[in-house]
Amino acid sequence: MSEMSAFTFRPATTTAAAEALRGEVRDFLGLALRDRPPAQRALSWAGYDDDFSRAMGERGWIGMTWPKAYGGHERSALERYVVLEEMLAAGAPVSAHWIADRQSGPLILRSGTEAQRQRYLPGIARGETFICAGLSEPDTGSDLASARTRAVETDTGFVINGTKVWTTNAHRSHHMILFCRTAAPDSGARHTGFSQLIVDMTTPGIEVTPLYDLAGEHHINVVHFTDVEVPKDALLGQQGDGWKQVMAELANERSGPERFLSSFTVLVELTRVLANSASSAQATALGRLAGQVAVLREMSMSIAAMLEAGDDPTVQAAVVKDLGAVLEQEIPEVARLLVSCEPDLHGDDLNAVLAATMLAAPSFSLRGGAREILRGIIARGLRLR
Repeated sequence: MSEMSAFTFRPATTTAAAEALRGEVRDFLGLALRDRPPAQRALSWAGYDDDFSRAMGERGWIGMTWPKAYGGHERSALERYVVLEEMLAAGAPVSAHWIADRQSGPLILRSGTEAQRQRYLPGIARGETFICAGLSEPDTGSDLASARTRAVETDTGFVINGTKVWTTNAHRSHHMILFCRTAAPDSGARHTGFSQLIVDMTTPGIEVTPLYDLAGEHHINVVHFTDVEVPKDALLGQQGDGWKQVMAELANERSGPERFLSSFTVLVELTRVLANSASSAQATALGRLAGQVAVLREMSMSIAAMLEAGDDPTVQAAVVKDLGAVLEQEIPEVARLLVSCEPDLHGDDLNAVLAATMLAAPSFSLRGGAREILRGIIARGLRLR
């Protein structure tokens, strides 16, 4: 049991304020999404609508836990969690502000200068400033420490050269938080020498090239940097602290309800189809899926409580992300076994939702950290390696 002492989940309980907020969010979504078909809801947090993001900002549902001095609302992590899970369960189009709210804003709040906090955070909280994450690179797989994009320091700032790939919403974002090498690694320490820069996406020398997914949708991109000059105040945090900062950022990315609700619309439609005609075997299989969602929800809520308490949930977040991706990929396959349906983007609701989800499903075990990387993090947390 001593091996498990560093690997626990903090119990999370709801509050009257959180449940009152849940009702408010549901009322809002009932009107805002009343004409949104299930196939579009299946996009979950990949659905993009900047007007919707601004409407969320007007209601105080972005930057919820941040200080009011930076446009935040000083609400609890649990209240923020309630908003997230209601948005995702309903299939709301939250992609525009998602990365900025989930990881970029907290990173700037934690590591940025006062000027950076004042400059970026209020716009994010209003749903008006969108940020993409410049992490993955061609030919490096999931090994972020192999990143080769380099920023050379000059008298006035940094000059950036390199390429990022799989960059969600780079073509729509105002800024990128770029993970790059600013110095050679220390001997035997390949995670050293990295920094993060906040880069204006309109800076000369940046070329954004679209990548289309299996459904023909354009969400992700290749971003090339050719002699891109940024000022000294683009540096986020301390030079050389990039690896430490990005690991904290990824803990936020991996722990939320989006890591097990990406296939939730399939579950909703499957339940609708079986509501009045489920056999014992179908009801059992459906109940098993619902039980898995419930357990992952408790684990994810626990991480929200840990973040509120100032704990480091890196390992717990990796567990939720890994188990969540397994479930997300399993749900559409189970649906096909339980009812007679085939993926068809132009078919009935279940068929269309199934098609949209299955086209996206291969990415579920890649985005936010590949399965092998996550299991390495878990193994280290359990002191198995």
